[in-house]
Amino acid sequence: MAHRADLMAASQRNERAVIAPLDPGGLSHGERRFIASRIARRNGDAALAAHYATGAGNPDAPDDARWAAILRHVDLVTERPKDATRADIAGLIAAGIAEADIVRLSQLIAFVNYQVRVIAGLRLIGARA
Repeated sequence: MAHRADLMAASQRNERAVIAPLDPGGLSHGERRFIASRIARRNGDAALAAHYATGAGNPDAPDDARWAAILRHVDLVTERPKDATRADIAGLIAAGIAEADIVRLSQLIAFVNYQVRVIAGLRLIGARA
């Protein structure tokens, strides 16, 4: 409990870095918010999904090979991370996603999944207090 403020400050800095970086590379801010909202929904956190849905303008259905590959990878790593292989990364590259953007996507996926778990823990602590 003593470190809650530090944890929240660090999480907010990380959120800005992965959701709205100064240089978004090949993942627009809207795409990042959409992906974050999707991850939150897949984890059953409707409040966090709604938070990220603001400003997320992409459709839920993929409209091209690039977006379809991104959504497949997001769902895989969110729901079954142990099943992800080098072949999945190769699929992203084959869909035209630059290696730097694969790193950015991985950071985003990791952060939002971490954030969901931290929020769930804080809710449990709050419910017990």
